[in-house]
Amino acid sequence: MNAFVHPALFYRTDRDYLAALVRFAAEGLDAGHPVAMAVPGRRLDLVRAGLGALARHVTLLDMAVEGRNPGRIIARVLRRFADRHPDRHVRIVGEPIWAGRSAEEYPACAQHEALINLAFDGRDVTILCPYDVSSLSPQAVSDALVTHPVVWEGTESYASDAYDVPGLLSRYNEPLPAPEGHAVFEVAGTADLAAARRFAVAHAGGLDRVADLELIVTELATNSLRHTGGPCRVGVWRADGHLVCEVRDGGTLTDPLAGRRPPGRGQLSGRGLLMVNDLADLVRVHTTAAGTTIRALLRLP
Repeated sequence: MNAFVHPALFYRTDRDYLAALVRFAAEGLDAGHPVAMAVPGRRLDLVRAGLGALARHVTLLDMAVEGRNPGRIIARVLRRFADRHPDRHVRIVGEPIWAGRSAEEYPACAQHEALINLAFDGRDVTILCPYDVSSLSPQAVSDALVTHPVVWEGTESYASDAYDVPGLLSRYNEPLPAPEGHAVFEVAGTADLAAARRFAVAHAGGLDRVADLELIVTELATNSLRHTGGPCRVGVWRADGHLVCEVRDGGTLTDPLAGRRPPGRGQLSGRGLLMVNDLADLVRVHTTAAGTTIRALLRLP
């Protein structure tokens, strides 16, 4: 039996928000369900106060920290909590989209919401995703209907006729144009990895996370060489307060959940993209039959 439930919660006021989330938590705790809530910044303080004495029984996480990069939410927030309780139904609130998200972040957020459906299909889990329809863009609200099979609004619950996970994943598989004249280094084989790291660091002026950058370059280039058998190109530049590091190759990324699954016990391979998601503040991916671009952004101080 498929017990996975993935509703979007449409709310307009703090009062509506708290009423729905406190009820969701209280009903879950009464039923013996472990409950976690990952919501951003000020919302976390609001939820903690609204839960009152119930708060000590709920795992509370700041989504603005844990989910700054949407690519790490499934493995490091949702699966991490759900996998601790394999024999019980689990309730999780995850709010990855809020009005402060940038235009660069939003496509990754929408893709994340769609991929939850693939990652948890067949799991005994409810993942409730709040959407502040009073402050979010019409596009974000419209996309919520595409990524969630059911909507909760006030005391009403209704199926979404727009639900279409493959359609959304395709639509946000957007080309990632790079600026003209940016620095590029070609990696033909593993012997070039050390030089690729030096190249990236040399173009990372002002970055205080040099070790993170070196690991990202290594993992992205190694992953590319392993899976395509051909060369890849490492690009580095600064834009909008971030250092951007990307790898382009001629392969196709066929697994939409690559880099989003926790490693299995004893698993030694398949950790590269997972590590990149952990280290980066944002990861964007574009893949076609002609090639793949993976772009990792690190915030500059």
